[in-house]
Amino acid sequence: MKVLLADPIAKTAITNLEECGVEVDDLSSLPKEELIHKVREYDCMVVRSATKVRKEMIDNMDKMKLIIRGGVGIDNIDVSYAEEKGIKVMNTPAASSISVAEIVFAHMLALSRHIVKGTVGIKEGKWEKKVLKGVELFGKTLGIIGLGRIGKELAKRGKALGMKVIAYDPYVEVEGVDMVGLDELLRDSDYISVHTPLTDKTKHLIGRNELKKMKKGAILVNCARGGIVDENALIEALREGEIAGVGLDVYEVEPPKVSELMGFSNVTFTPHIGASTKQAQERIAEEVVKIIKNELQ
Repeated sequence: MKVLLADPIAKTAITNLEECGVEVDDLSSLPKEELIHKVREYDCMVVRSATKVRKEMIDNMDKMKLIIRGGVGIDNIDVSYAEEKGIKVMNTPAASSISVAEIVFAHMLALSRHIVKGTVGIKEGKWEKKVLKGVELFGKTLGIIGLGRIGKELAKRGKALGMKVIAYDPYVEVEGVDMVGLDELLRDSDYISVHTPLTDKTKHLIGRNELKKMKKGAILVNCARGGIVDENALIEALREGEIAGVGLDVYEVEPPKVSELMGFSNVTFTPHIGASTKQAQERIAEEVVKIIKNELQ
């Protein structure tokens, strides 16, 4: 089997695959516009979020049997077209769940305790002890939209911090979590975290109407996929003071374009690094190797 690595992956995966007799070519440093001409001779391709696998690239795949997305979301792959061509698409959904759940709390805590403002202030010689009065997460209501693997990990951690956890998910129910309708979640939550895939149904799931239903003191976090939250609606809600803060790890356009959103002091930003921990990368590599080994059997 010949495997193409379109995006970086832990070196342990390359070593483990080569020990199984798999030929691995790391083309992750190749410009993406050139990658489309390299896929013809490979049986398997591993991508992360940077590589977009669309129709034109798939049409160049003569031998491809398997595309593996190292991570959760597969919206960067035209799955239906790949499957039409007889190419299986798989991902590694469990590997990064803990890391993403933890970065959600990083945003929640940073906003609740004014960590960014405090850091900037100290660097500027300010001592804003009285100004930066925060709030505790303890006793607050955490609303989770989408109760898959990441949502479940988030629920565990919310409960451990003494939060009341409610969730909206039309497809699952989880024991120990109060399942509610979306309107009820928006109305009752102090913190809302989004954990759905980006589909036609979830595009702008959180828009102007949904933001208006939230508490004025609520904090919204999106570490799932850009596009689930309407950024223009978000700007308007922040401008009008309708919500207390926002934490973003994902954006409708990545890297995000400079916009009014960047000017709000009650918004925290990270560059799509929810799964970017040493442990998550190691687990992703392990799952990729496991998938490929199963294909070899």
